[in-house]
Amino acid sequence: SLVFFIVIYSLPIFMTSVARSNRYYIAIFGRRNAGKSSLVNCLAGQSVSIVSDVAGTTTDTVWKNIELPGIGAAVIGDTAGFDDEGALGAMRVDAARRVLLRTDLAVILLDDPDDAALEKEWHKSITARHLPVILAVSKCDSDGSELRIKEGRAHFGDDVIPFSSVSGEGREALLEKIAQCSAQDENLDDITYTLVKKGDIVVLVMPQDSSAPKGRIIQPQVQTLRNLLDKHCMPLCCAPEELPQLFASLVAPPRLIITDSQVFAQVEKLTPAGTHLTSFSVLMARHKGDIEAFVEGVAALRSMPADGRILIAEACSHIPQNEDIGRVKLPRLLRNKFGDMVQIDIVSGNDFPEELGGYDLVIHCGACMFNRRMVMSRVRQAKAQGVPITNYGIAIAALNGILEKVTI
Repeated sequence: SLVFFIVIYSLPIFMTSVARSNRYYIAIFGRRNAGKSSLVNCLAGQSVSIVSDVAGTTTDTVWKNIELPGIGAAVIGDTAGFDDEGALGAMRVDAARRVLLRTDLAVILLDDPDDAALEKEWHKSITARHLPVILAVSKCDSDGSELRIKEGRAHFGDDVIPFSSVSGEGREALLEKIAQCSAQDENLDDITYTLVKKGDIVVLVMPQDSSAPKGRIIQPQVQTLRNLLDKHCMPLCCAPEELPQLFASLVAPPRLIITDSQVFAQVEKLTPAGTHLTSFSVLMARHKGDIEAFVEGVAALRSMPADGRILIAEACSHIPQNEDIGRVKLPRLLRNKFGDMVQIDIVSGNDFPEELGGYDLVIHCGACMFNRRMVMSRVRQAKAQGVPITNYGIAIAALNGILEKVTI
């Protein structure tokens, strides 16, 4: 087993940055030329966004990874002005609105508090999503700033923070307020939650087929490995074909097996009595989404009509491989179960239909590339439209008839 440990314990050397999907998302909203880019640069302590007096300089959202005091790993987004005009401007505003799907905290920058109709509209929309929001009056070092601050507070209350990117006034107050909001966010760092404890042997089964990225292992596997090492477990990795040899080398069965969902059935047959079995996708379903909704949603597979319509949603926007799980293996399982008449649509990345009413089921990937807020926005959307939603791992276990043997 020595070789396994050498490989595993060398991995954290290369994991020097926090994945963007695990960072706290802060998005800055406001009118064109309100000072959003200057605010981002001031908080980041470096030039991240282009600052210009020309309205509409920022078109697409600019994201910057950042470490903030009292918060830790975060990503801050500079959005297009929500007062943009014309056909292209409307598309930019729509793109800024979609940013809310992944935002953990919104900051609205007030430039002209005397006319706050748009800011009020966006504030109402943001709070309706149960998102924390901070309001700040920009350019508070300019002439008439006292009146502008007074007007801003008249519209939104005394919590409005005066801010100047030139003098830095308000920066510390903003950082303190951001830290307070982030501290109230649900802590979901423990991917393996209560499944393991210090000293447990955990086997990770990771197929190395043509769909596996060359020269590296995928995000859920990296994150799970780090989680196990942080909990002082003893993780062992192998491909499915080496699993019997690995078991033979152990004095006692492992506490837990975590497998890639695509080989669930194969691994389940080899799992020793008393050893828990789960998959990376199932762990991510709990970590990033609503595990109860996913388990409830998979029941739709039992009543799926022969011509049922299923939406498969991938967070990744990668180029599909020959053995791609979402585009090849899962559709094959579904067609083997329900026949060729079943309709399967596949979307990836940020593409996700606004209307889900035509679907009998949504099957979402583990979403290692999304933050929890993004996944939960899709879960809420499906629930609101009365469409069952489940997860790759749970669906694959159910299709293989082993869901009751999987630790959820």
